[in-house]
Amino acid sequence: MTIDEQIALLRRGTTEIISEADLRKKLESGKPLRVKLGVDPTARDVTLGWAVVLRKLRDFQRLGHQAVLVIGDFTAMIGDPSGKSKTRKQLTADEVLVNVEAVKKQFGKILDIDKTEIRPNSEWLGKMNFEDVLRLCAKITVARIMERDDFTKRWEAHQPIAMHELMYPLLQGTDSVALEADVELGGNDQKFNNLMGRQLQEANAQAPQVVVLSPLLVGTDGKEKMSQSLGNYVSIIDHPNDMFGKTMSIPDDLILNWFELCTDVPMDEARELLGEGKNPRDAKVRLAKEIVALYHSAEAADDAERYFVETFSKGKQPVEAEEVAIPHELVDPIPMANLIGSLGLAKSNGAARDLLKQGAVSLDGDRVDDPFAKFDRAELIGKTLKVGKHQFRKLA
Repeated sequence: MTIDEQIALLRRGTTEIISEADLRKKLESGKPLRVKLGVDPTARDVTLGWAVVLRKLRDFQRLGHQAVLVIGDFTAMIGDPSGKSKTRKQLTADEVLVNVEAVKKQFGKILDIDKTEIRPNSEWLGKMNFEDVLRLCAKITVARIMERDDFTKRWEAHQPIAMHELMYPLLQGTDSVALEADVELGGNDQKFNNLMGRQLQEANAQAPQVVVLSPLLVGTDGKEKMSQSLGNYVSIIDHPNDMFGKTMSIPDDLILNWFELCTDVPMDEARELLGEGKNPRDAKVRLAKEIVALYHSAEAADDAERYFVETFSKGKQPVEAEEVAIPHELVDPIPMANLIGSLGLAKSNGAARDLLKQGAVSLDGDRVDDPFAKFDRAELIGKTLKVGKHQFRKLA
């Protein structure tokens, strides 16, 4: 590919490259670039939102550059304050380790793991003593840190900002110094942290990294960014039927954006699918099939489409709902809300009770709307549990 073709590929699904001229120079050098993406394992699923930047790392990797995936096992214990209106809960080392092991297994669905350099940032951050920390702090002014938008807003609103939060951008920037990164990827909310890497690299006599920023994917609710805590997400390890159904539930005005950020479909082709006189539902079906095919297979995408048509378009009870075992820790009589929460069909037991009150839950087609309904295990086994519009489970 020519340099222009490479830049066109790398520009897709981005909002800003700082700077494109610097990126061009680095590409023209002909040497493989070290392209860094840092991820804090604060949850156990890689969502389509998280996959946006992972897919951009994949693009660099396919062009022959070195993908460097930084697992923020150290920084996850601090909690990235980006976009937060209050201090995040700090995770324990054990919680971080569980999440790390979960997400590492999922990266191979996007990246060529055998060619990916995976580094925990505890490797260098965990070795720093207090003198090292003081020397690091001496390289950045308080005024520079307070330029960060979310800190400024919290300061003006008289909301607390913990000292460890002020350190977070410096630690992420130190990752770039330790790895001698040529390029760093991140979401729009990471701009300040990524630019801190440039500043610290220059302070350490390194060439500043190029920063490539991508937009934050809006979740299935059509309002908030995709988040596991909000429950508006699609996981890349979701069952194909769930993945297809969740994608079909997004508002029509997100279709084009999801094509750009979640698939490899040429944008001219995606726009044609949404052209004048076209039915957005057909474009959404294509979108859902593309996503399922990426993370499962083309055959799974065809099966998921058939399942969706039979189950939702024709209003039939699914005959091939995913079979799941009722968790052993649930004892008779089992609260329906607890069952839904333990199966991961709602973000919490409280959210499950809300779904029950809304009439969004049924067993073998019979609505269950009592938020405190309880059933014996024997009553539940063999029945199909429906939660919301697109989630079905055969209980075993």
